Amino acid sequence: MATIHINEQLLLRTFHVDEFQQLFDTIHTSRQHLSPWLNWVAKTTRAEHSLEFIQQAQQQQHNQEALALGIFYSNTIVGGIGMHEWNQQTGIAQIGYWISKDYEGKGIVMASVRGLLEYLFGTIGLNKIEIHFVPANKRSAAIAEKLGFKVEGVLRQRVMRNGIAEDLVVTGLLKAEWKNQQS
Repeated sequence: MATIHINEQLLLRTFHVDEFQQLFDTIHTSRQHLSPWLNWVAKTTRAEHSLEFIQQAQQQQHNQEALALGIFYSNTIVGGIGMHEWNQQTGIAQIGYWISKDYEGKGIVMASVRGLLEYLFGTIGLNKIEIHFVPANKRSAAIAEKLGFKVEGVLRQRVMRNGIAEDLVVTGLLKAEWKNQQS
C-alpha cells in the first residue's frame, strides 16, 4: 500500500478492492469529460471492470511494475494518478492522471502531480519521469510546463485516439532538475 498525504483534504493512495463501485461511478459520471483523452474509459462499461483494474494494479504494485493511486478529496475518489512503464534499470517511468469533471480546475491535479513527483524522486529514487500527451490536451501540456518538464520530442501519429492517429508529445523531468526547482 502506498499513501501520499498532500494536505488535509487531499490524499493519494492505493485503491482498495471494496472501492471498485465508487471508482466506476466516478469514471461513469465523467465519461464524456474523460473519453476524448483516455481510451480506457470506453472499455470501462461495468463496475467489474473497475474491480479488475484495482486487482491488476495491486499485483503490478506488488511486482514493482507500476503504481496506480486514487486521488481522494475529502475521502471521495475524484480521480486517479499513477506511474507506469517503470524501467528499474534506468530509473525512468511515465506518469498519468485524470480528474472527474466536477473537480477540474481546482488545483487538485497539480498538487497531486507534485506530491507524486516528490514520492517518485525521493522515496522510490527515480532519475527521470515522463509525461506523454496529445497536442490537443492543453491541460496536460500546462501541467508539464508549470512543473518544469521539457519537451523531448513529438512522435508523429504514435497513438490512436478515438479512431484517429495522433501525434504524441513526450516531456521529461530529471531528478536533478526537480531538486533545483525545490531549493
